[in-house]
Amino acid sequence: MNNSSTSREDAKNLRHVTVLIASSLLAGFLSSCATSEKQSSDQAKRLEDWRNSMRQIPLPKEGSFMATYPNKEWREVPSVKAPDYPQPPRNGPRPLTVGNGNDVAAQVPSGSFISTAIGSFDSVTGVTSESGPIGNTGPSIANAYTLQLNTDRFTTTDCTGSPNAGCQGWQQFVFENNGTSGKLYIQYWLLKYNTTCPPGENWNQFSFTGSTDVYCWKNSPANSMMGNQPIANLGQLSLQGTVSATGDSAILFVGNQMYAQTGLNAVHAAAGWTTAEFNLFGDGGNSSGGGQATFNGTPSVVVRTRVIYGGTARPTCVVEGFTGETSNLNFGPSAPGASPPGPAVIATESSAGGATMGNCSAATTVGDTHLTTFNGLLYDFQASGDFVLAEVDPDFVVQTRQVSGAPTWPDASVNSAVATRMGKTKVAICVASPQIFIDDNPAELGDGQSLSTPDAVDISRRGNIYFITSPSGNSVRATVNATWIDVLVGVGNCCATTPKGLLANNNGNVNQLAARDGTVLTNPFNFDELYHHYADSWRVSTNESLLSICGQNFTNGIPQKPFFARDLDPKTYRRALAVAKEAGVKKGPLLDAATLDVAVIGTNTAARAFVGVHAPIAVGKFATSYGGK
Repeated sequence: MNNSSTSREDAKNLRHVTVLIASSLLAGFLSSCATSEKQSSDQAKRLEDWRNSMRQIPLPKEGSFMATYPNKEWREVPSVKAPDYPQPPRNGPRPLTVGNGNDVAAQVPSGSFISTAIGSFDSVTGVTSESGPIGNTGPSIANAYTLQLNTDRFTTTDCTGSPNAGCQGWQQFVFENNGTSGKLYIQYWLLKYNTTCPPGENWNQFSFTGSTDVYCWKNSPANSMMGNQPIANLGQLSLQGTVSATGDSAILFVGNQMYAQTGLNAVHAAAGWTTAEFNLFGDGGNSSGGGQATFNGTPSVVVRTRVIYGGTARPTCVVEGFTGETSNLNFGPSAPGASPPGPAVIATESSAGGATMGNCSAATTVGDTHLTTFNGLLYDFQASGDFVLAEVDPDFVVQTRQVSGAPTWPDASVNSAVATRMGKTKVAICVASPQIFIDDNPAELGDGQSLSTPDAVDISRRGNIYFITSPSGNSVRATVNATWIDVLVGVGNCCATTPKGLLANNNGNVNQLAARDGTVLTNPFNFDELYHHYADSWRVSTNESLLSICGQNFTNGIPQKPFFARDLDPKTYRRALAVAKEAGVKKGPLLDAATLDVAVIGTNTAARAFVGVHAPIAVGKFATSYGGK
C-alpha cells in the first residue's frame, strides 16, 4: 500500500487546483520538448545519411581530402608527413587493461574478407581528461592518444624477400592526436621479416629489446586538417578503414566533417583481412613496447567495431588484439545490449575494474553459489563437491569446489577452490595456502606480477585477484577472499564451440540447462532433478579432477530445500539487505543474491561482487517451493 494514500483525500481539492495549473504550463513545455527532440532526431538522421552517402563516393585521386555537411564533394587538402615513430605490434604478456593483445575484435565468417571496418563509440560518459607519453618516452602529454583500427596478421606476397616462413603482413588505420594537433594516416608492417627490410621502399627497421626478430614498418602521408581533438570530443570521433586490390584509405569522422587519406596499399590487406580491432590506445611506442593512454576520473565508453565483408551474418567476437599500445581502461563484466548498425561487435570499457580481461561471453559464480550462465541465466546451485563449471573444448576446462555452509547454513555453499586447464597448462587457485599451483607445483606470484607458461598462458595477480588467460583469449578471474572465491569465466571465441557444464545453457536457450548426458531442464526447475540427476552429472570424478591439489577436505552433498534471502530470519535479512544496498547493488535479483551472501558468508565485503553487474536476462526459479514435490 502507498504510504501517501492516507493524505490523498485531505488534499483532494488542492491537488486538483495544482494539477490544473501545472497542466497548462506542462502542455507548452512538452510541446516544446517534443519539437526539439524531433528536430534533433531528424538532424542526426540527416547527418548519418550524409556520412553513409559520402562513404560511397570514391576519393578522386591519391592524397588528402575533407568534406563538410551537407556538401557531397571531396575537397583536396595538403598532405603532411606522418609521425616518425611506430605503433608497434603486441609483445609480451597481456596486461590487465585494454591493449597489447587484451582486446575484443570482430571476426568475419570463414572464407570472407573485410573490405571496410568502422570503429565508433556508442556512448561516452565520465571522460574528463586523458594523457600519455609520445612514442612511449618522455612526460605524459594531455590529450595524447591514438584511435586505431587494426587488421589481423595475414600472409602476404610482400614477405617474399624474407627468409622466415612465418613473416606476415599487418596494417593499422591511425588517428594520432599528440595534444596540439591530429593526423590521420595508415601504418604498414612486415612482421618478423628477419632480414634487411626491402630496399628503396622507405621501410624502417625495428626490433623489440632483447629480441633478434626484425620488423619492417612505414607510413602513408597524413591528413592534418582536423586539428587537435581533445579527449572531450571522443564521442564525436569515428574511424573507418577500407581496402581493395587496388588501394586503401582511412576516413575520420568529426561531427559534421569528414577527413580522408589514401594509403600505399603496401601489404595488400584485401587478400587477408578477416578480423578487425578498434579502440583508443596510447600514442605510439618504441623497442620497449607500446605507450599507454591514461584516463582520469571515472570514464565509461561503449566501443563498436563494425565490419563490411559482403554478408549480413553477425561477426564472431574474439578476444584478440594486435597493437602494442594500451589504455588504463578495463572491460565490463558483461556485454552491452545489441543494437544496429551491424554487423558489429560491441563492448563496454571503464575504469571501474569489471572483468579486466577482454571476454566475449562472460559467466560468473560468486559468493554463496549463485551462477550466471554464458547466456545470462542467474540461478542458485547450492550443492557441495567438485563440479565442471565450464568445458568449452578439450583445451579449456574450468572446475570449482563448493563447500557446504553447515552447520549454520546447511542449505548453502561457497566456492573454496577453482582450477582450469588451458592447453597443457593446469592452474589451481585455493582459499588455503599456498593459494596458487601451476602444473601441480606451488607458485609464488607477488602483487602486480605476471608470468607466461611455456604454453603461452598468461597468469597475473593484482591484490587478491588472479587472472589466467590463454593465447586464444579464454580466461578465468579468481577473487580470493578469506573463506570463499568469486569466479568469472570468459570465452575467447563466443561461437566456435558450444560450452558445457554448470555455466552453459542448452542450445543457447537462456531458460534451459542440460545435464552431461543431454537431459534438458527447463525453468522453472524441478528441485530434485536439479540437485540429483543434473548435479550428479557434472560432479568431477577422481580421474578428471584438477582440484585435488587443493586437498581433499570436503564432502559431496545437496541442500534439503531451496534457500533464498527471504528465508533468512527478519533481523538478519534487514541487516544484510542494508549492507547490500549501501554497497550499491541494484534492486532486483542481484540484490537478493547479495543479501543472502552477506548473511551466509558473514562479511559485508561479500556484496562487492554484485556492484556494477548487469541485471541477468533470466532468473532461475523452482516449480514448487520445496523439494520439487
